[in-house]
Amino acid sequence: MTDAKTAMPRGLFGDDVLPLYERTAARLLEDLRAAAARPGDRLPSERALVERYSVSRVTLRAALAQLESRGIVRPSSSRGWFVAELGLLPEATMTSGSAAPQVQGFADYAQANGLTTAGKVLSATVRPATVSEAEQLRIAPGADLFDLHRLRFLDGLLVVLEHNRLPLAACPALAETDFNTASLYATLRAADPPQLPRVADYSVEARHPTPREIELFEIEETMPMLVATQLTSNQESRPIELTVQVYRGDRYRFRASITNQG
Repeated sequence: MTDAKTAMPRGLFGDDVLPLYERTAARLLEDLRAAAARPGDRLPSERALVERYSVSRVTLRAALAQLESRGIVRPSSSRGWFVAELGLLPEATMTSGSAAPQVQGFADYAQANGLTTAGKVLSATVRPATVSEAEQLRIAPGADLFDLHRLRFLDGLLVVLEHNRLPLAACPALAETDFNTASLYATLRAADPPQLPRVADYSVEARHPTPREIELFEIEETMPMLVATQLTSNQESRPIELTVQVYRGDRYRFRASITNQG
């Protein structure tokens, strides 16, 4: 099989020429590219991958071993398989220089800009969805909703107070994950089946801080706050995340490219 940085012409070999484990490795690599996988993302379980590619566990492990030898994935004892090196997935980085807005998590942004992140969970609960939340997320009123409040830091500075609400059925692992350190989007991408944030409706407004925000951010009442509301949909156009982010006005800037499609 050729090096990951050199694309093999499609159709050069018939499907029955390469060993099954190599074909499985190639399919898995294509899926990682399509999912815009990033270093540290966890792959679905081996059982899920066996079912996805209709192969035996022996074949799957041979495929994973081949990708490991090329530095693309790495195993972690008792935790499964993880993406190791984004640089070996060239198709996943083709749009990295684009000026167009992208659906990007807080940890994704920090990694792309060489910043260190930290988080402090204020609350993480599972509760019934309200009628309003159910309408926006297209789930039944009263369905299990994962509700997360946390503070997010960049290079040690508090930047945002974040409130995330997600249908628990989309990713049951949410309720068992420590989001003091874990990435929300990486957890979604590792779900079975993967939940890939693809499109987001995004709005921003300015307002005065609430008493709670004044306390958390240690600011004065005159400090403006920028509040971003985002409804994110997955690869199947189903809403998977309703988020409200409250930023200090002096630590947030929103950029967008606006085009005339006509």
